[in-house]
Amino acid sequence: MTTARPKSNQASVGAVQCENTTLNLLKVNDFVAKAIRDRLPDVLVINVCSSPGSGKTTLMQETGKRLAGRLNMAVLVGDPETERDAIRMRDVGINALQIVTGGMCHIEAQMIYQALDHIDLTGVDVLFIENVGNLVCPAAFDLGEDLRVTLLATTEGDDKPKKYPRMFLTSELMIVSKADLLPYVPFKVENVIQDARDVNPDIEVLTISSTTGEGLEAWCDWLLAKVEQKQYSKSERVNE
Repeated sequence: MTTARPKSNQASVGAVQCENTTLNLLKVNDFVAKAIRDRLPDVLVINVCSSPGSGKTTLMQETGKRLAGRLNMAVLVGDPETERDAIRMRDVGINALQIVTGGMCHIEAQMIYQALDHIDLTGVDVLFIENVGNLVCPAAFDLGEDLRVTLLATTEGDDKPKKYPRMFLTSELMIVSKADLLPYVPFKVENVIQDARDVNPDIEVLTISSTTGEGLEAWCDWLLAKVEQKQYSKSERVNE
């Protein structure tokens, strides 16, 4: 798996790039993000983003239950306040640590780097970073992840990829969540997929319901394949 350029360097279609600026507010963050990658060369790191209430925590719970014994996972959970989501994960046996941002609308790389000293990642195959619920600010901050996954709930409406293009541009996978509610909401999966691929032609898409289990097997298969790719990259490094 090749090292990606910092997410902060990716701009949405139609954005203007200022090449001669003397101040890059995200340069320090990108430096720390690289340090995270250097510190976790053998762990697949996935940054999970979405609006509030899209089902990130429930997906993490279901993932932990379904892949128990097959995959060792840990989760760093970001929220402005409370430890509720980390408690929910620990209740189902997931190794989870809460990052309380104190009102900040996103996680920054230095928060992740500091948190690594407080979570045991021995034998962990995949580290999820459950970002603060927000489709704007988190898009600009590289957290040292290998992959970015963005959830979009059917209850949010199908127009979000073009309203918040940077998030979908910088994501490898879009998950349409709460598919069990499709009969009751004005949401067309084909429309959201088209808009997301207009922004990012390479984005993969899964449709799931953590309530009914729809699509969760495909999600777990996707995840296991990415872990296998990461482990293959590790073996290539060892043999160099």
